[in-house]
Amino acid sequence: MPVRHHHFYQTAEGDENTLILMPVWNQDYLGMKQVTVAPANASKNMPSIYAQYILSDSKTGEPLAMMNATELTARRTACASALAASYLCRKDAEHLLVVGGGKVAQHLVQAHSALRDFKKVSVWMRNPTKLEDFVSDLKKQGILAEGVTNLEEAARQADLISCATPAKTPIIKGGWVKPGAHLDLIGSYKPDTRETDDVAIQKSSIFVDSRAGALHESGELAIPIASGIISKNDVKADIVELVKGIHPGRTSEDEITLLNPLD
Repeated sequence: MPVRHHHFYQTAEGDENTLILMPVWNQDYLGMKQVTVAPANASKNMPSIYAQYILSDSKTGEPLAMMNATELTARRTACASALAASYLCRKDAEHLLVVGGGKVAQHLVQAHSALRDFKKVSVWMRNPTKLEDFVSDLKKQGILAEGVTNLEEAARQADLISCATPAKTPIIKGGWVKPGAHLDLIGSYKPDTRETDDVAIQKSSIFVDSRAGALHESGELAIPIASGIISKNDVKADIVELVKGIHPGRTSEDEITLLNPLD
């Protein structure tokens, strides 16, 4: 599985979209996920991400299946975040804050709640109408969530902050993050986007989904590495190393942990 390809292109309206290609193969099968990220879709009441997955026979190249990779991506990303949180988040965490209202965010509450019984679930997003609908849908699923309008206040209280936004500049400030919190930063999908600032990066123990991908593709780490705030050696471990027990994950109650997964 080589590092995925990123290609950036301009639309007729002047918006910059991203095409991401993710190939993988073995002796029997060849898979390719194609993802298009179009941030301007939000103003058209359309999803920002569309994706397809094509599975082929690697010997003959014959197509075997085409799947809705938008749904696959959302579910896989949320599950990877929850898996990592099982090693990085405090066991007594009670307050989950989800930031964002896209497809991935819709699965984050369920994924994290499958591993931990949160006493409080808060959701923040920019669009108040979407926020109301989002929270209403969670309540129908039996999850007692609340919509919040003051992001700083909610972030200061949260034990686990899970972000899935296309933010180009930090929306979660390091000064808001309390000792012992876990930061789950999903949204940064290219080198000039990030969801938190240098303060949070400096005060956190950093973990990644994939070292090769996160260090080059995501501005969450690429920007502070380029400016000398951190180095690639500051990454403690990836998810595989956590699962295999090569790294223990969280090592103290007051440690701030940070995960930068790829979608």
